[in-house]
Amino acid sequence: MWYLVVVSFIWAFSFGLIKNQLVGLDPNFVAMTRMGLALLIFLPFLRPGEIRFDMTPRLILLGMVQYGVMYIAYLYAFQFLKAYEVALFTVFTPIYVTLLADFFRRRFIGLNLLAAAMAVAGAAIIIFDSRASLSVLAGFLVMQVSNFAFAFGQTWYTELMRNSDVDDQTVFGFIYLGAFLFTGAAAAATTAAKELIFTTEQIWTLLYLGILPTGLGFFLWNRGARLVSSGFLAVMNNLKIPLSIAVSIFVFGESGSLVKLLAGGLIILAAMIITEKERLFKKTT
Repeated sequence: MWYLVVVSFIWAFSFGLIKNQLVGLDPNFVAMTRMGLALLIFLPFLRPGEIRFDMTPRLILLGMVQYGVMYIAYLYAFQFLKAYEVALFTVFTPIYVTLLADFFRRRFIGLNLLAAAMAVAGAAIIIFDSRASLSVLAGFLVMQVSNFAFAFGQTWYTELMRNSDVDDQTVFGFIYLGAFLFTGAAAAATTAAKELIFTTEQIWTLLYLGILPTGLGFFLWNRGARLVSSGFLAVMNNLKIPLSIAVSIFVFGESGSLVKLLAGGLIILAAMIITEKERLFKKTT
């Protein structure tokens, strides 16, 4: 649980940094740089001899989807949306996580879906705005591609590692390799050499985002995903929404409704409590 909470706090600061510090950089290049830095961190831990041969291509494919597809779509959404809107439009991720987890295990748990729906409702209270434009709608649709890819990756990772006796850090190099290959191919197609001019602030921002929110953050998130129920994991995917808005208001000085933030945050908290109580109940029966 605490892995997911800590990472949610870390990610809450990323949206504003990307929007404010990386303006003008090709999103595909930014994605490739972040994945490349994450790959460098985990290369020393990679132990190919300890991993089943048939798992290697699956891990690489997982990285392409969860971090490659997800991150390119995520960064592309900043062309249509404000930073806090990108965070807000991750709202449907819990639903995707719940449905995919049930699909992989060929089951249906109504309580998990209810908790995910509560998390969506809580986030919707925070984000609702009847003045949404076509640009916002386009950004919302792009974010759903990102959300689904991220949900698919974390649930598939849990399934792949469920019966495995290898450590998470042992396999994560292959996951980041897949993400780097995918984003690298995209960057090669879109990034012009003349665009590779950075300010000092942009260099530090890329290093920070690549090492902490990406390298350590994504690793800790997938590791934490293995330790909680699918319902709790679904709900945790929306914790970053009230956190990111709070950061936008109190750190970056953006305007926002504290009443909506409090109301939506309380509903998400209630959904977390429901799923955690269900997990504890199962342990004691």
